[in-house]
Amino acid sequence: MTSPCDGCIGGVVLAAGRSVRLGTPKQLLVLEGEALVRRAARAAVEAGLWPVVVVVGDHADEVRGALAGLPVATVANPQYETGMASSLRRGLARLTECAPDAAGVVVLACDQPRVSAEHVEALVEAQRQAGKLVAASSYSGALGVPALFAAAVFPELLALEGDRGARGVVERDPARVCAVPLEGGELDVDTPEDWDRARGR
Repeated sequence: MTSPCDGCIGGVVLAAGRSVRLGTPKQLLVLEGEALVRRAARAAVEAGLWPVVVVVGDHADEVRGALAGLPVATVANPQYETGMASSLRRGLARLTECAPDAAGVVVLACDQPRVSAEHVEALVEAQRQAGKLVAASSYSGALGVPALFAAAVFPELLALEGDRGARGVVERDPARVCAVPLEGGELDVDTPEDWDRARGR
């Protein structure tokens, strides 16, 4: 996978976790005919992100199978049980191998069914217009992922440890962040009750 351009915005989809509270791999849950991991990766691709890297861990082969046909790269995180930070570091490292001149990255979770390509595009446009280092999704009175981080912030993402995800970097300095509303962004599929809500039950 070689870079088609300089200054691209890439994407990292986090899809390595064990889904302990849910009791089944959330990455592979099917909503409206499509696995959640594929929905997230497709949103990134259709928004024009390049490269798009999906980090796999638990049930890696099945997750890769769910992505068949999408122009994405996958990278395995053998340390996925240590927490989200290791997956983020792994994904970002792979992205910068593919596109060393990437201008930024959008970090997405695989378990937010309300995220669309249009929202990812809005993050990119908001960051471009505002000239901020970070563009983050806004929901339920907080900022979180999906979020776009300019390349200048990559060292902070790579320094994360344990189960500390990208939100910690978003919250570090509000002055460098522009917010993009995401209706329903607070819904992430962690429990069976969350899954029922995602399906409108």
